[in-house]
Amino acid sequence: MIIPDTSLLLYAYNTTSSDHEAAKNWWEGCLTGTEMVGLCYPVLFSFLRVGTATGAFRVPFTLERAATEINHWMDSSVTRLVVEGPNHFQRVIQLLEQAGAVGGNLTTDAQIAAIAAEYGGTIHTADRDFLRFQGVRTHFPLDEE
Repeated sequence: MIIPDTSLLLYAYNTTSSDHEAAKNWWEGCLTGTEMVGLCYPVLFSFLRVGTATGAFRVPFTLERAATEINHWMDSSVTRLVVEGPNHFQRVIQLLEQAGAVGGNLTTDAQIAAIAAEYGGTIHTADRDFLRFQGVRTHFPLDEE
């Protein structure tokens, strides 16, 4: 199962990003492929937060546009919502401790990593911070371009 990270999704929609074309091709391939794609709330809400904020895009998404995109993803036959299990909090803390992190900016990454580990998924990302989490599989699709 592919667990996409917010960074790649933002690149796929940010036409001014140097990684836009590669990320867009990757994401379109995911949505039309055969491998299951797990979408989790931390990623969905990060996309919504950053995509609608001034600064990420030259012209930020409206709430309606961002929600439409997310709903489109959710309607794909290869996507499913993956949610936190009952031990999610403990697993996130464990991942942060193993990474030697105090929390901060790695907290959301640790949440995504814990969900990926629980579902046996591989995080597709452009963020090397995910390499800090032991036992979590990562893939860097932009490196293939």
